[in-house]
Amino acid sequence: MTSATTALDPSLIDWSRAQFALTAIYHWLFVPLTLGLGVIMAIMETLYVKTADPKWRRTTRFWQKIFGINFAIGVATGIILEFEFGTNWSNYSWFVGDIFGAPLAIEGIFAFFMEATFIAVMFFGWDKVSKGFHLASTWLTTVGATLSALWILVANAWMQHPVGMRFNPDTVRNEMVDFWALVFSPVAVNKFFHTVFSAWMLGAVVVIGISSWFLLKKREIPFALDSIKVSALVGLIGILLTMSTGDGSAYHVAARQPMKLAAMEGLYDGTRGAGMTALGIINYEKKYDDDKPPMFWELSFPKLLSLLATHKIDGYVPGVRDIVSGGYPAANGKTEPSMSEKIRRGKLAIAALADYRTAKKAGNADAARLAKAHLDENFAYFGYGYFNTPHDAVPNVPLVFYSFRVMVGLGIYFLLFFPLALLLVKRRRFEHLRWLQWVSLFSIPLAYIASQAGWIVAEVGRQPWAIQDILPVMAAVSNIGTGSVQLTFFIFLVLFTVLLAAELRIMTKQIQAGPETAEEEH
Repeated sequence: MTSATTALDPSLIDWSRAQFALTAIYHWLFVPLTLGLGVIMAIMETLYVKTADPKWRRTTRFWQKIFGINFAIGVATGIILEFEFGTNWSNYSWFVGDIFGAPLAIEGIFAFFMEATFIAVMFFGWDKVSKGFHLASTWLTTVGATLSALWILVANAWMQHPVGMRFNPDTVRNEMVDFWALVFSPVAVNKFFHTVFSAWMLGAVVVIGISSWFLLKKREIPFALDSIKVSALVGLIGILLTMSTGDGSAYHVAARQPMKLAAMEGLYDGTRGAGMTALGIINYEKKYDDDKPPMFWELSFPKLLSLLATHKIDGYVPGVRDIVSGGYPAANGKTEPSMSEKIRRGKLAIAALADYRTAKKAGNADAARLAKAHLDENFAYFGYGYFNTPHDAVPNVPLVFYSFRVMVGLGIYFLLFFPLALLLVKRRRFEHLRWLQWVSLFSIPLAYIASQAGWIVAEVGRQPWAIQDILPVMAAVSNIGTGSVQLTFFIFLVLFTVLLAAELRIMTKQIQAGPETAEEEH
């Protein structure tokens, strides 16, 4: 691992990242709708069981069909995504597979099995099982999908904040020592709730948008209004909780991934009482070690960044230049070393690992013990040893900066959209406002843009790390032919695009057909 990665073609790394990003982006088109729509349709069926009103059964059955179409395509892309860890990121899988694989295995064995079992009852059990059992199956399908997200997000959070592990130099693998540290890591807990609540928001926007299409066509008006009532309430709860957990995310990022926070803000020079940029035009040519201005223009809220990042109005927030230069107070109270020092100590750790393995092979216990001590002393900076210059540790600041503002800006939009929709549908005004129906319909792509922008911030912001501070992507990639990755990239691009087009066509036909009549149900 220590020598093979240094000889890799840089384009192999870029194409491997591009292929994984492509798969993840397509996969994430389906997952949030599954999570959000699952809650909405379960609430609708609960209303049916509680009131015995057949309109809620009819409404539930319609949205379950939309759920099923989306669920099937999401499973296909998710399976490919997990296989890519073994094909394109074999060094990563070897180095941390004992840890990273555990939550993914639980997701497949327990959560996915649970949702796959009860989804059959949910779709085919109408009039074959009791109302209570069918309702339980719908809720358990939704819970199963949410638990699948939990274990995947636990794995992802561990990549952002690795805990509960110990490095074994004999196997050159990280081994799990505390499973519950992974599960209850504050980063994992916050990431799970933030992601799930944002999915509620997206699912609600989709239901409101499709229901507005029925209103624009003057079809199924009672059905559409009932759907909007439920989904607007779920969406309002979702966006409020998403913003609440977003505050927690900012705090955790500031403490554990300061470079990501600096990229999110386009902040190059740290300060106390740092303001937060609401709008800005970033200088694409800016580097941490030049004198160019980071922004051409910006509108900021004074002190807000320090308040969000440190929960203190005058808290210190380091910029990119400070993180590279070092010498600033870290969240743990210690003075942070410079990037050059981290690179030096990382190279010492890599060299100590090689010395340890050589000594062990030669049977030299004293030399092995000394090398192990040097490795332990510097292992915290192991991943930095693969960098050549501090520039290697700086992410794509403009992409992260603008993605963060898209995410937050659209979040504020939906914070206004949901209470307005809920208020007007309750006052029986929604069905008369065609402008609002068009706004609702065109809000569907905005919800997806906000969701994708959030993942760009999370994943591009932590670059160049596959595992924060331990393994950069340049050391995680498989040593395979660049042409193979390029070929499969375009194969996946065509395949996923065809799947997406097929899903949209099937879903559009189902929407145009509308809810089933009483005769069609039977």
